[in-house]
Amino acid sequence: MNAYVFPGQGAQFSGMGKELYQNSEAVKNLFDEANQILGFEITQIMFEGTEEQLKQTNVTQPAVFLHSIAVIKSIGDAFKPDMVAGHSLGEFSALVANQTLTFQDALRLVARRADAMQKACELQPSTMAAVLGLDDKIVEEVCASITNQVVVAANYNCPGQLVISGSIEGINEACEKLKAAGAKRALVLQVGGAFHSPLMMPAQKELEKAISETLFSNPICPVYQNYTAKAVTDPTAIKNNLIAQLTAPVKWTQTVEQMIADGATHFYEAGPGKVLQGLVKKVNKDIEAISA
Repeated sequence: MNAYVFPGQGAQFSGMGKELYQNSEAVKNLFDEANQILGFEITQIMFEGTEEQLKQTNVTQPAVFLHSIAVIKSIGDAFKPDMVAGHSLGEFSALVANQTLTFQDALRLVARRADAMQKACELQPSTMAAVLGLDDKIVEEVCASITNQVVVAANYNCPGQLVISGSIEGINEACEKLKAAGAKRALVLQVGGAFHSPLMMPAQKELEKAISETLFSNPICPVYQNYTAKAVTDPTAIKNNLIAQLTAPVKWTQTVEQMIADGATHFYEAGPGKVLQGLVKKVNKDIEAISA
C-alpha cells in the first residue's frame, strides 16, 4: 500500500518549487492562484527569497504547503494514495491530497494558522528544543518534573528523537536536566515559539473558528492525524483533531508505526526536503521511503 507523507515547517529552502513551476502549466496556475488568495507574491519569495524571509511563519507555512500540493499536481493521474499523513503543518497538505479539503480552503486555513501562531508567539516568548538519545518516557518525566514553567513533549519524531516545547526558562531548565539524565544532545532550536504546547491556546481558539466555518468532505482514503496517530475518515473527527493539533504533540513515530501495521509498504514524501523519509527509516529500516 502506498502512503504519502507531507513535511511541515522547517523544510523550506530558497528556490523551492521553481522547477515544478517552470515544467507544469497546472502547477503554474496553482501558484498564480495562491498569490491571489494570499494577497502577496509568495512565489517570488519561494523562488528568490533569502533564508530570513523564508523563515517568517506567515511565509514558511503557506510556502511548504504550496510546494507539497505542487508535487501532487505534477504527479497528475498517477497520484493514487492508499493513506496519507502530514507532520504538523503537513496535515493540511494531506487533507488536500485525500480530498477532505479543497486547495483554496486549505491555503486560507494555513494562512490563518500561520498568522494566529505568530500572534501567540508574540504574546509570550517561548521556544523548542530537540532531545536526542533518550527514551521518550524519561523525557516526559523530566518535563513533568518542571512544575513552575510550561514544558511538554511536542514532536515524537522517531525513536530517540523527541522535541520539547515551552517557555524559554522551562526549556533551558529541561535541557540541563535532560543532559544530566543522559541525553546525547538537548539543543534549543531556532524557532519562533512553543509550537504544539499549551502556549498555542490563543492560536487554537482563532483557528477553531476558521476550521468550523470550512467544509470538510468525505476523504478518498484515511488520514493518519498527528493528534491520534490513527486512521481517520469521518470529516467531523478530522476537524476536531485538526483543531486539537495546535496544542497537542505530533505523534509521528506512532503514526508511522500505525501506517505500517495497517499495510503501508511504500512511503512517498511530497514536498520540500527529505526529512520525513529519514524519520520513516528510523522507525522501520526495512520500509521503502523516497521522494514522490
